[in-house]
Amino acid sequence: MTVGATELRKPSLRERAERLLSIAGPVDPIMAAVVVTLVAFGVVMVYSASAIEATVQHKDAQYFLKRQVPFGFVGLALAWIVSRIDYRRYQKAGTTYGILAVVVALLVAAIAGLGKTGGGATRWLAIGPVHVQPAELAKLSIVIWLAYSLAKKGAEEMKSFAYGFLPQLIMALLLMALCLKQPDFGSAVVLLLLTFTLMFIAGAKVGYIMGALLIGSAVGAALVRFREYRWERIQAWLEMEAHRQDLAYQPFQARMSFGSGGLFGLGLGKGLQILYLPEAHTDFVSAVVGEELGFLGIALLCAAYVTLVVRGVRAAFKAPDDFGTYLAFGISTLFALQVLINLAMAMSLLPTKGLALPFMSYGGSSLLVNAIAAGILLNVSRHARDGSPAKDGELTPDPPGVEVREAAS
Repeated sequence: MTVGATELRKPSLRERAERLLSIAGPVDPIMAAVVVTLVAFGVVMVYSASAIEATVQHKDAQYFLKRQVPFGFVGLALAWIVSRIDYRRYQKAGTTYGILAVVVALLVAAIAGLGKTGGGATRWLAIGPVHVQPAELAKLSIVIWLAYSLAKKGAEEMKSFAYGFLPQLIMALLLMALCLKQPDFGSAVVLLLLTFTLMFIAGAKVGYIMGALLIGSAVGAALVRFREYRWERIQAWLEMEAHRQDLAYQPFQARMSFGSGGLFGLGLGKGLQILYLPEAHTDFVSAVVGEELGFLGIALLCAAYVTLVVRGVRAAFKAPDDFGTYLAFGISTLFALQVLINLAMAMSLLPTKGLALPFMSYGGSSLLVNAIAAGILLNVSRHARDGSPAKDGELTPDPPGVEVREAAS
């Protein structure tokens, strides 16, 4: 028996790099284009929404723009890098639990006196020039952990309360409790909805999910009713006209922005409501889009988000394994929930909550985490069963050099 010299050789440095950097196929070009467009458009709208406030507060109309542009470039670079790292690397127990441990440590640090307080909440940690919001990391980390946990379970295990439901719920409750301690009610709700959505997709019993939703709704209602500032917000939202000069001032002005934009808007940079809408460049940037670009601008923005979510779900269906399916579907759900809640809040369909609009709102923490999430989603699209997001075909093979071929006789 003879063995070919090339068949037993160790993988070269380049081959080992290819094993880490997924080059199985091209990323979904439509998804990638949407991400780049949203980041670029977000930078433009942050400048348009913040120029007057920046001039008044900082004597520099480009104050917020100068901070958002670097985050935009770093975010796109991160998305590109992460899109080339094989998503199956996150399926290792050490990696998954390591990410969770870091996130939990950051959340604990934020509420233990090391966080920065703003607007009555302690949600940020100052790490150099960057203010990290651990709750943003918690949303992505729970998706990765849920994908890891659910992919290990079979159909029968998912029907079990002890194995298919309870472990996921406990992990979500831990992260939710830490978010509520900040307090960050909006992020806690997103974490719960993410968990239930992925468990439903994985085949958990609907009765367990509905029962937990009912209990969670009751607990959420109690948390709102018996915390004075939350209950006052609800009352102000229900009676917005009566509170338009106090607690409902910001959402009322945002609603005015949408109404004054009409069909085509007043023109980019020509909005007037930014004179009255506080911090319009953060959670209410969509209101500026509505005023300056009108209904058409909001419709195109929603179309971009719908395209991103649809392409993400498509990547989930075409993923070669359960882990990739849950991971892509979870990230797509994360984007969808944040967009729906933020837009509903800006249009006064929901009470005001501090949830950023993905890729659009001012702030480095949210932008970078969403860019990393988009990079993971793009990498899953690389591994579509045909090696291309657009066609049907065979399962994408592993990169060359990963396995040693059998000896030939």
